Amino acid sequence: MPKQLSATNDFVIKFANVNGSGSASANELFARSILRMGVPVSPRNIFPSNIQGLPTWYEVRVSADGYLGRRGGTDMIVAMNPETWKRDVAEVAPGGYLFYDSTRPLPASAFRDDLTNIGVPLTEISNANYSDPRQRQLFKNIIYVGALSALMDIDPKVIEALFAEQFKGKEALIGKNVEALNLGRDWVHQNLDADICKLKVAPADAVGNRIFMEGNAASALGCVYGGATVCAWYPITPSSSVAEAFERYCRKFRTDPETGRTKFAIIQSEDELASIGMVVGAGWNGARAFTSTSGPGVSLMSEFIGLAYFAEIPAVIINVQRGGPSTGMPTRTQQADILACAYASHGDTKHVLLFPKDPHECFDHSVAALDLADRLQTPVFVMSDLDIGMNQRICEPLKWDDSRRFDRGKVMSAEELEAGRDFGRYLDVDGDGIPWRTMPGSHPSRGAYFTRGTTKNAYARYSEEGADYLENMERLQRKFDSAKAMVPRPVQHRARGETRHGVIYFGSTAPAMDEALDRLAGEGLHVNALRLRAFPFQDMVAEFIAEHDRVFVVEQNRDAQMRMLLSNELAIDPNRLVPVLHYDGTPITARYIHGTIRDRLAQYQVVPLKRAVS
Repeated sequence: MPKQLSATNDFVIKFANVNGSGSASANELFARSILRMGVPVSPRNIFPSNIQGLPTWYEVRVSADGYLGRRGGTDMIVAMNPETWKRDVAEVAPGGYLFYDSTRPLPASAFRDDLTNIGVPLTEISNANYSDPRQRQLFKNIIYVGALSALMDIDPKVIEALFAEQFKGKEALIGKNVEALNLGRDWVHQNLDADICKLKVAPADAVGNRIFMEGNAASALGCVYGGATVCAWYPITPSSSVAEAFERYCRKFRTDPETGRTKFAIIQSEDELASIGMVVGAGWNGARAFTSTSGPGVSLMSEFIGLAYFAEIPAVIINVQRGGPSTGMPTRTQQADILACAYASHGDTKHVLLFPKDPHECFDHSVAALDLADRLQTPVFVMSDLDIGMNQRICEPLKWDDSRRFDRGKVMSAEELEAGRDFGRYLDVDGDGIPWRTMPGSHPSRGAYFTRGTTKNAYARYSEEGADYLENMERLQRKFDSAKAMVPRPVQHRARGETRHGVIYFGSTAPAMDEALDRLAGEGLHVNALRLRAFPFQDMVAEFIAEHDRVFVVEQNRDAQMRMLLSNELAIDPNRLVPVLHYDGTPITARYIHGTIRDRLAQYQVVPLKRAVS
């Protein structure tokens, strides 16, 4: 039998439950308790798209080194779903642990000889203490949290403090949850060897002042701080909580404390097409407006997105990407809308895309998107995904400068119009491709124009003259080129050793990539890295590719969409861009990135400077 896995503050535990069993809150409680002990954690909820009955998993990465991506592999499985037992047990690493409900005896064939089996009669304990069926199920979840806390040395006082926060003002619930917690702890102390589990949690100070929040909530808060007053949306997984959080924050920050009057408009429309239409209308009227959606919603919105692009109306679209195509995997993550959003709508269109890596950047990029939409007078996409949007993640505290002012871009004032300044709605006066606009009602007789989706000349007059169309389309390209200087710049990471190989990545791949780069460097395999944060691509992206023999492009989709976008926009030979693709719906892991790049480097006969350290 392999030696038992032994680690302190460095392991992966996976909970296998049934959707609708109330396990999600208990599993999050487990993760939060470790975080409160000062140890970085990164949980991920992998759940089905039905209401209840199907399998669900909750994976908690505990990392003293602060790695927040999925590592890959499982050290302990909490096997609470008989339907997935075989597959769940199979994925545990040799020497790992199987925690299960031992109320009913299981055949020897259900177990593995190379795992430590930890059986706790959870159902029996719960049934002996609770009579209500729903309470039995809910408190069984808390009982296993208690048992795990005893096995792993998690401080029960920390969990009790979390109960007090969660059920503030409901002391009876606090007491019942503490009672259930102790039922699990007491059983372990009375019946199991204290050292049966060698995965332990010890108090640390590795979290600092970082916060723990979901990307969707951070995006919503960014829209509040970024000045959005209108949100029109249609429910779609996994983006619905953006609009829901925006409403909560607006009721807190956008309600007059004296009169109770609200200073925002949130509309749940009849479909995605209506929602983007409302956003475009609000943007035309001068309001900062956004919608939240996912891939299928973007497909339905395409015609209005094209109108906003061609009529040059600000709009922000927060796309929380999921598995596709069609309905696809609504509750699984991917980065598969890159091309659909970059060229959304028909004809020649190009849109600004922002790629946040965590909740902190979801906040920053949502604020930036609202400024960019106004400055560029165009739709701007914030390309989040389910992994960032719907999972709690440690990140740096959100920051805001109270002296910051919203950048409305080129808006001609009533005074300028009154003074006789020449106004051409689509006139490029300074070569950056961005025309001046007026707000409705700016002046009683000047500055008016027709907003249209059909072709027009620089003064917004209908025209199908080829010269007018060419000038308009070329100006829109100049505007897109001007956006390069406005969007967030890539983040570059230089390897410790000399190398002719690079890697490009973006978005939610970043946490796993950080660890993969360290693993490669530990084996003497050095790779320079560039994290993209926006499209259009700045010149430094092409320069980074040019200085390397090969550049790996890591992304979470089947068709290497970012690789295609890089090749298309920068005229790069695709053979120099090596795809590293992951698209099974689960977040990419450090082990997958490390293993794939390591194997490719071996094919290229790259010799490591030193052997891997075990």
